[in-house]
Amino acid sequence: MQAQPATAARRAEITRNTNETQIRVAINLDGTGQQKLNTGVPFLDHMLDQIARHGLFDLDIEAKGDLHIDAHHTVEDVGITLGQAFAQALSSKSGIRRYGHAYVPLDEALSRVVLDCSGRPGLEFHVPFKRAMIGSFDVDLTHEFFQGFVNHALVTLHIDNLRGENAHHQCETVFKAFGRALRMAVELDERSFGVIPSTKGCL
Repeated sequence: MQAQPATAARRAEITRNTNETQIRVAINLDGTGQQKLNTGVPFLDHMLDQIARHGLFDLDIEAKGDLHIDAHHTVEDVGITLGQAFAQALSSKSGIRRYGHAYVPLDEALSRVVLDCSGRPGLEFHVPFKRAMIGSFDVDLTHEFFQGFVNHALVTLHIDNLRGENAHHQCETVFKAFGRALRMAVELDERSFGVIPSTKGCL
């Protein structure tokens, strides 16, 4: 069977409103890396840009949060909402490669990301940041972003920073590798089009 071109079936838009944040995420898994990002957290926007460009996903993300407290709720809830949009866009997962991996260097830093669109949320996050802050961004929030994503995207995600002395480089290699691994995992495999890649028959 010849693969059909992926269109609207691989798009989603999710709005999530709480007392702490109001977030809208639109994603096209078969995009070209176009992005419109306004979370109120400039470094997070920079990292989301890496996901869009290296994953070739179109992302439109608008967030308003209680930044007068700190960025924690905004960063975590953007991860949650992006995970929800990703899960909806991926739908039944038929015909996808399912697994993805990537190594990405940036100067002295090197990170590896491996993931499985398994239907089972799980995060192994091993990033020994060399400092606690990147500008005004608390590096602990990187873990919160990915935890929110995996919980709602229902993926198993392993993130390892293998080398790095500059925290900005460490973080950027993680997000670039994540975008590339995710791109690989959701690509449609023409050899198995229409088949869910699991012996269970579902993911």
